[in-house]
Amino acid sequence: MNKIKKNIYQKSYHHDDEYYYKIIRKNIKKYRLEKNLTQQDLADMTEMSREYICDIENDSRAKHLTISVLGRISEALDIDITKFFKK
Repeated sequence: MNKIKKNIYQKSYHHDDEYYYKIIRKNIKKYRLEKNLTQQDLADMTEMSREYICDIENDSRAKHLTISVLGRISEALDIDITKFFKK
């Protein structure tokens, strides 16, 4: 087995879904604020309620979202969807 494959097999992944949701929530809020948008603005752009956007961004509410919802937010903010996953 070559060195690259060996390193891949040895790498372990310890993050659960909540870890990634937390990163996504922070990034949604970050990019929304960078575009000077309110939660209501983003809600209007995505045809979602402001309460739903608030739930998504708020860590304490632990609202989960689907890939299609993330895609709608990505398109509304004109952000590549992969940026939501970066720390």
